[in-house]
Amino acid sequence: MEFKPGSRWKSAVDSTEVVVVRAPNGAITLECGGAAMIPLGTTAIAGLSLSPAHSGGTAVGKRYVDAQSGIELLASKAGAGSLSVSGRAVTIKDAKPLPSSD
Repeated sequence: MEFKPGSRWKSAVDSTEVVVVRAPNGAITLECGGAAMIPLGTTAIAGLSLSPAHSGGTAVGKRYVDAQSGIELLASKAGAGSLSVSGRAVTIKDAKPLPSSD
């Protein structure tokens, strides 16, 4: 699947939704809750369930990055599943420090 900036994806096993902010630098599999994510507006495959190993949760408004692939995601809807890319857990992007005002 092609992950273009602005494309929207949803989890097949919970309520998580993300927007791609920065595209990956190669082919990847975007996952949430241990299952591949699907384009928003697509019907999920019946019978999938949240994997206990991938149930760390996704927080709305947070940016998630994968250093190896370069993808950056913005969570637009929270859910119980945690995000991963090709089996690797993604991390929350740190905020840039503001310059001092002295």
